[in-house]
Amino acid sequence: MGIRERYLQIQEELASLRPEKPPTLIAVSKFQTLQAVTEAVNAGVIHFGENRIQEGLEKFEEWLKPKESPLVLHHIGPVQSGTLRKLFLGYSYAHGVGSLGTLEELLSRAQKEQKKIRYFLQVNLTNEESKHGFDKKELLEILTKKENLSNEFCILEGMMTMGPSDGEPNKTRDVFRELSKIRNEYYPEGKLSMGMSGDYRTAIEEGSDFVRIGSAIFGERN
Repeated sequence: MGIRERYLQIQEELASLRPEKPPTLIAVSKFQTLQAVTEAVNAGVIHFGENRIQEGLEKFEEWLKPKESPLVLHHIGPVQSGTLRKLFLGYSYAHGVGSLGTLEELLSRAQKEQKKIRYFLQVNLTNEESKHGFDKKELLEILTKKENLSNEFCILEGMMTMGPSDGEPNKTRDVFRELSKIRNEYYPEGKLSMGMSGDYRTAIEEGSDFVRIGSAIFGERN
């Protein structure tokens, strides 16, 4: 089965899991070859996810040149202060805003560039040191000041999280469910970015609006 077949199969599955409003499928193209990305574009993929800003810009340069390009590029790695200015060269979404310093810089840079970008607050609900993002207490404090989290060009889209590194199904569901509860209580208009190739079905059941899927579309990397 090729990229086209896998992509269309997952799209069909997402529509069946939530017929009223299927989540947005982001094809995680990080480390994929230009040939694989071209095949994905030809298969109808619109949303792509990259975690290295410069690599993504170079890979999608030709497709992003037209002003009316249908492709949407998502930065799915942790946003770093030193390089976030490059997001405005082609990215529409940033999923990994995980510190107040980065958030403030992103808001400021968006106004300076006068280019729109939507972002997610990255939340670390597993309390793993290897994971980036706000803990629950920090997140709730930030959400009490929602009026300071967006401006004309930089818009808070919602929150993003990942399941535990060991992939244990029950713990994964608990993490997704907790963020969904936080959204419903503190930011009901916000969207959730949860779920990857191994746990996207659980994420959708728990209310995710964006899923980030790599290997299930492109196949395992050699």
